[in-house]
Amino acid sequence: MEFEGKVLEILQPVSGQSARGTWERQTVVFEQPNKQYGKEIAVTFMNKSQEVASLRVGESYIVSFDIESRNYQGRWYTDVRAWRVQPVQSQAQPPMGDMPPFVEEPQPAYSTGAGVVDDIPF
Repeated sequence: MEFEGKVLEILQPVSGQSARGTWERQTVVFEQPNKQYGKEIAVTFMNKSQEVASLRVGESYIVSFDIESRNYQGRWYTDVRAWRVQPVQSQAQPPMGDMPPFVEEPQPAYSTGAGVVDDIPF
């Protein structure tokens, strides 16, 4: 899944040690544009400190993410985990200059002499 959002806040990274090794988690809060009441989404980045470092507050990005829920001691926890972030392009393509209108050229007609028009050139 993906959404477009503007970065509101970049939180400090949290790191730790697990049985699989060292990990780092960082949360970025995005605001979705064009929502009536402004919807914020806190997105978790796992071991992606370089991607988070490239984000700028106030800039818009397209965030690709997965939603993951897990149960711990009878309580459910849900994360929105980003796996790709791309900057939003202000314009998909530069505008093209004015082009002249397409005008179809008339095709020549050939007469067979008997008043029949033959438009086949051979």
